Parts: sequence; C-alpha cells; structure tokens
Amino acid sequence: MLRRLPAISDPNLLVGISTGDDAAVYRMDDETAIISTVDFFPPIVDDPFIFGEIAAANALSDVYAMGGKPIIALNIVGFPVDLPHDILGEILQGGAAKAEEAGVLIVGGHTVDDAEPKYGMSVTGVVEPGKQVTNAGACPGDVLVLTKPIGTGIITTAGKQERVSADTLDAAVAVMSELNRAASEAMMSVGAHACVDITGFGLLGHLRLIAQGSAVSARVSVGAIPVIEGVTELLDEGIAPGGTHRNLESLDGVVDWHADITEQTRILLADAQTSGGLLIAVAPEKLDALLDALANAGVQTRAVIGEVMAQDAQAAAISVTP
Repeated sequence: MLRRLPAISDPNLLVGISTGDDAAVYRMDDETAIISTVDFFPPIVDDPFIFGEIAAANALSDVYAMGGKPIIALNIVGFPVDLPHDILGEILQGGAAKAEEAGVLIVGGHTVDDAEPKYGMSVTGVVEPGKQVTNAGACPGDVLVLTKPIGTGIITTAGKQERVSADTLDAAVAVMSELNRAASEAMMSVGAHACVDITGFGLLGHLRLIAQGSAVSARVSVGAIPVIEGVTELLDEGIAPGGTHRNLESLDGVVDWHADITEQTRILLADAQTSGGLLIAVAPEKLDALLDALANAGVQTRAVIGEVMAQDAQAAAISVTP
C-alpha cells in the first residue's frame, strides 16, 4: 500500500520507507537527526497495566533498533465507551511507567471510541546523522546476534485460550516488557552494520528485510536460536496465532528449509512477536566486543544465530539449517 504514495526525495530524509525500516530518520542539522515511529495494537495479556508496559516497550523499540535515544512520546488509544475508565487508566499507567524507565516524556496523545481496546505510542527519538543503524547495511561475513528469545506470539495466543502455564506466560511477559535500551547502547558502543527489532513479521520475516535491504543472503541455525521455555509443547498442541501462519506463507520462495526442519519449527521461526529482541548484524572481528558489551549491560540473551553471505540470485534469500 505504501507504494501508492508519492515518491519522497529530500536530502535530509536519511531513512524513509524504501527498505521497510523500523522508523524514519530526518536530519535537522549536522549534530541531530530525529527518529519518528508509531506502533499500537489490541491487548495481548489480561492485565491492563502489563499490557500498557508491553505496548510502550514495543513502540520504543523501533528507536532503539536504529541506535537512537527516545525522548518524547504521544499516547495512541482506542477504547470502548462502555468499558470502565479505570481499565484505561491502568493501561496508561503501565505505559507511563515504562516510559519513565526509558527516560521518555509522554507529552500528550489522542483517544478515539473503538469497539476493541488498542494502545500504543508515537515516539520521537534522536541520533547523530550518519550514525543511525538501519536494516540495509549488512555485509557478507557479518555475524547475526539475537538479544531476546522468541515464542511470544504462540504463548500469548495460548494465554487467550487459557491453555498456558503461569510460569510460561510470566516468562513471555518478562521478555516483552524488557526495554531494548541496554542492547541498543551496547550495539552502538561497538558498532554494527545493520539491526532490526523482531516484532510482527517474526524472526525470519525481519531477517528477510535485512537481506532485501542490504542485498545479501543469510543463514541461520535453529539450534542456536533461543526459545522461551514451554513454547515447544504449545506448538505440539497446534497453538499459533493467525498472523504467524500468514508470516510463514509469506516466506514461500524466500527461505530454503533444510529437510530436517519440522513444520512446528517453521511456525516458530515465523511466529509474530511483540516487543522482541534486536537482531544485529556485526562484523566478525567485533563479535566478541559486542557479546562482552551486551553482557556488561545486563542483556541476558546474547545468541549468535547465523551469518550474512553474499547474495546469490539463484538461491533463496535465507537458508535455515538444524
């Protein structure tokens, strides 16, 4: 749909929509560029406060993925007029708490009557021009590092069906509500060629954006990919959101699956995430420094899951091995 919009040509627009990146970046002067993004969605957990925290962390993540510092945000709310306003208050309090943790000021917002509650934020951040990290800079030989485990879409779907244990759901909530600030700062301290945050397109969907934007190919190893405990059992029960299945369908012709990769694993790698981790492409000589920086910043998940390769026009953009 975005292709129907007029083409934009402005020397100060450093990142636009051409590669499907996480946010837009616009240069104000030689020292400052602004990062602009927006994200909102319906509740994925029952607790309104926790939903607000997760939605805020998810919206802020686009700025972190580009190496920026979020500074202000506007609330975006859809809410039914016949629901108790206390619920909306708790959602906003959760968002405010997460924004405060990030050092972000919520300076306003907009609310509309909607049959289904929705919440998120429009976020503005800053970065030095030329230092922004995009999905279009990966180079052959780069190593791929992931900073959160996957499986949140499957778990939250199971939660809506009341088919998940409290421990597994709590683990997913902890992953989704964690800010990507520390991972972003570690990445920027070392230097990375490309980065995306893993959200609605799933792990392979967002890796596809790196491959396409950077004109490269990629290989990932299933055994190296961190997964939230309990997800495999839910997959065995046939639980996965509709968005995850659509993601998997969209990967036809994009992914070369090793013969040993099961259907459940394919679903998992396409699972639509909320507030997932950063997927960072870093030069191999900087890998140890990045892993050390992530560890020193308190980032628990520091998984080396694959590598970037030269593009092969005769082969799939992504290959998945056991």
